[in-house]
Amino acid sequence: MTEWLAGNRIRGTSAEKPVLGLQSPSVGGWVEVARHKLGSDQSTIDVSWTDDKRYYMILMDYTQTSDFAGLHRLGNSSIDPNNNYHNRQSVNGGGEASSQATYVRLDNGWQSGDRKFAVEYIADLTNKEKLIMNHMIRSVTTGKTQTTGRSEVVSKWVPSTASDTVGKFQMMNGGNYASGSEVVVLGWDQTDTHTTNFWEELADVTASGSSTNISSGTITAKKYLCFQFYTDGTAGDKQLVSNKDGSSGNYVRRFSSNGGADDPNQSLNNIANMVAIGTTPCFSNSFVINNSSTEKLHMCDMVRQNTAGATTAPNIFDSVNKWANTSSQITEIDVNSASGNFTTATRLRVWGSD
Repeated sequence: MTEWLAGNRIRGTSAEKPVLGLQSPSVGGWVEVARHKLGSDQSTIDVSWTDDKRYYMILMDYTQTSDFAGLHRLGNSSIDPNNNYHNRQSVNGGGEASSQATYVRLDNGWQSGDRKFAVEYIADLTNKEKLIMNHMIRSVTTGKTQTTGRSEVVSKWVPSTASDTVGKFQMMNGGNYASGSEVVVLGWDQTDTHTTNFWEELADVTASGSSTNISSGTITAKKYLCFQFYTDGTAGDKQLVSNKDGSSGNYVRRFSSNGGADDPNQSLNNIANMVAIGTTPCFSNSFVINNSSTEKLHMCDMVRQNTAGATTAPNIFDSVNKWANTSSQITEIDVNSASGNFTTATRLRVWGSD
């Protein structure tokens, strides 16, 4: 479980060496190719770029001012408004629904005032259909008694011209996105040699082997955070728990284990990154939107080995969480073990960017 503590500190998952890591010198990682932040309420958020990348990671931090479904479209020389998309979606761990459409779906049309954070990946190979994965967390309204929501969407875009690649992105659908809503587009390509990686490494920590805690120490406050955690689970149950942030019950969480029904909870003293980790290795990947004046929204995916051997399936754990703090930024990430010390194989890595 992740937690944010007093003094702008967060407690979260530990990390194994991740895909975001770069060789030395730091070349060829995720680079920012485009960004747009609204200066006033607008019906669309439009982003364009000229770099041609093999993969894209898109960060969306947005608030809607009326009731509507968050959607987006893609394009090359212009946005494609045609029936060239297909989506498969699950909301709050519910059953999947699929449909051909004139858009990529982001969420399921929630209410005015909803704040949302989404991370999307696009595979953009020339002459191939564009494959898309999106995870989104929704905060209904501010406060520790208000629930969170989540959606998982896989989509594809089939350009009318097969050779088209993605160069335009537009969030849209019949209402306004609030001033301050932002879309950041990151790109990666195997031929990249740049040294302007978007994700700056903030911490890389290995457990001592004699403590139930692993900490990033003080990190630079950043708007976007990503952290990864690995533990081999050989020193007791690694159900991650969190301490208080100085006030009681400031956390809200929603999680699902192995595809089971979502478990939503409010006014808690911790938020979920992992549950029932047990004594076998696990690995998790998390993203956080870390604005000072808004609640901290967090999403996490975790896999646990379960019983060793190919005859036993691993465990999966999905969670979305928030810390009801609107006055400061996260500047520390810690992880606690419920019992037993973390072994020296346990590793936490943290990246951030503004």
